[in-house]
Amino acid sequence: MDIQIITREGEPEYAVLPWAQYQALLKAAGINERPSPDAPVRHAATPDQILPGLDQLRSLREGKGIAIEALARTVGISPSYLALIESGERQPDAAIRRSLAWELTVPGWRDES
Repeated sequence: MDIQIITREGEPEYAVLPWAQYQALLKAAGINERPSPDAPVRHAATPDQILPGLDQLRSLREGKGIAIEALARTVGISPSYLALIESGERQPDAAIRRSLAWELTVPGWRDES
């Protein structure tokens, strides 16, 4: 079985597997449900969607009530570096942008700020 385990803080949080294998597991469990055509499907963000820019990072963080130190620690950077990102003085690499998006439940960041 081709399973990808996604962990958070060292603990397994999600298991991702191919659709056919998921369907086989459902069938083995005696569950023969298929998603209804009108059920909401969550898709990854597309380039034409309007996503918040890094210039909105501080307001997103504050809106969720997350201290700068806590977010920085979770993402794996220093609070001072996060402050530089929030002020626009530094542009984070793609891995940090993905981590920030994950922690703030944002679908992704557009490249320009």
